[in-house]
Amino acid sequence: MPKMKTVRGAAKRFKVGKNKIKRGSAFRSHILTKKSAGRKRDLRQPQYVDSTNVPAVKRMLGV
Repeated sequence: MPKMKTVRGAAKRFKVGKNKIKRGSAFRSHILTKKSAGRKRDLRQPQYVDSTNVPAVKRMLGV
């Protein structure tokens, strides 16, 4: 049986932690002038993959 290959796009976007899978935050790359300071501050917090998507992401990462 061949080895399972990692989806390379997923490998670049997700980091596997001890209990959760970290992901990047959306809405924080550009057009930041119109966003409030509080909103930008909240976007700096670590973001995690939702529990409903964890099995699919794990499958893509080969975990």
